[in-house]
Amino acid sequence: MWRSDGWTAQVIKNDDDDGWAVAMIREGASEPALVGPWTMGRDKKNPKPLDGAAFITLVKTATEFMRRSEQQLHASLHQNIAVTAAVGRVTVSLDIVPDEDNPYATLSAVDDGGESLAQVRVSPAFKLNRSSAVAWVDGGFAKPGAR
Repeated sequence: MWRSDGWTAQVIKNDDDDGWAVAMIREGASEPALVGPWTMGRDKKNPKPLDGAAFITLVKTATEFMRRSEQQLHASLHQNIAVTAAVGRVTVSLDIVPDEDNPYATLSAVDDGGESLAQVRVSPAFKLNRSSAVAWVDGGFAKPGAR
């Protein structure tokens, strides 16, 4: 086990086979940020010892993995699309709030000058694409699904 810079690397028995794995745990986290295979030692029974160079590489890998995961989550929760509709060029945004008890999303539109044109609350399952954005703008920014 190595611990430094807010990270802990712990070599653990791989429950799926006879090998070993290394778990990278960020300080304060309840779950590992990354779990990956670990090399067997020369005796082919025990794990290879964890050294400083390997720890540094594992910290870089786990940090990059977390950064990519955060970027992917952000991209899935905040979407933008620019469309040309009857009122001109409009940027439509969908911002999802993944609340456990009451998830929702906000659909908003701004013109080329950055002026807000509309904002409505929608289902977090709303699919933002070019056709749904144009339909919303051309429909006078009425709440999607409302009749």
